Amino acid sequence: MKAIVYEHYGPPDVLQFKEIATPAPADDEVLIHVRAASVNPLDWHFMRGEPWFIRLMTGLRKPKDERLGVDVAGVVEAVGKNVTQFKPGDEVFGGCRGAFAERVCAKEDELALKPSNLSFEQAAAVLVAAITALQGLRDKGRIQPGHKVLIDGASGGVGTFAIQIAKSFGAEVTAVCSTRNLQTAQSIGADHVIDYTREDFTRNGLRYDLIMAANAYHSIFDYRRALSRGGICVKSGGRASLPGMLLGRLLSLFGHKKTCSLIAKLNKKDLVLLKGFLEAGTVVPVIDRRYPLSHTAEAIRYLEEGHARGKVVITVEDQR
Repeated sequence: MKAIVYEHYGPPDVLQFKEIATPAPADDEVLIHVRAASVNPLDWHFMRGEPWFIRLMTGLRKPKDERLGVDVAGVVEAVGKNVTQFKPGDEVFGGCRGAFAERVCAKEDELALKPSNLSFEQAAAVLVAAITALQGLRDKGRIQPGHKVLIDGASGGVGTFAIQIAKSFGAEVTAVCSTRNLQTAQSIGADHVIDYTREDFTRNGLRYDLIMAANAYHSIFDYRRALSRGGICVKSGGRASLPGMLLGRLLSLFGHKKTCSLIAKLNKKDLVLLKGFLEAGTVVPVIDRRYPLSHTAEAIRYLEEGHARGKVVITVEDQR
């Protein structure tokens, strides 16, 4: 089968589209014929081995696991002997390691049945970005009905999900994005939009109960200035640094404003919750561009530029 592999850390040029052996599922895994995957900042951080502390997980000098990709959607081809929730032919979505491939093995507890109203491409766009938005707003941000919530970086993968999920909690949502993305933010539920090319929300005098910084473009001090008393700023995404995380924790010990960083934890419970949102139409994935599996390097290069509107999806041709 064909897959994307990387033997060394570096820019997208290190990615190779090559033939590798088809994996066999372990007892608690299913073998998926991949129909689509999607790209996340997590992927290019793993690819580059940056920031440095990531290599403590992925390998100091070179990647221990040469496969890349997490978000996946496809059709079950085989199941391990202990699998009870899925059978061959089921359409599933969720996460695994090495999703940029024609076939992949995933643990039973990291998958759910694909909503019938979603395409494989839409389903593949969900996992990492949507769970990051959900856990950032609900768990770290303690969102409540009526809260004034601001999403900074509202046009990206996490941001587009965060707008919709915040609305589902009954919040009043302000989206911060560029001029070309204002209409998209409004179309998915934002009550207010701020064009960051014309206005700095950290200096306009408005205050928010919760700020979700999906790309953390501003300093901690800027975000704290835009918080109301008792407000919380949740920072996620690749621009959050280890020193920034530590500073946020330190500042949160003083005063009535909190700043925290988020590393999402993928779990079945939240995946099933998101499935309900998707089936009800409460949350709709926003897809910017689609690339074939062989062009995954180009997809990651585009995502790294920081201008993606929603998710960037990898399509895998059906060869059955």
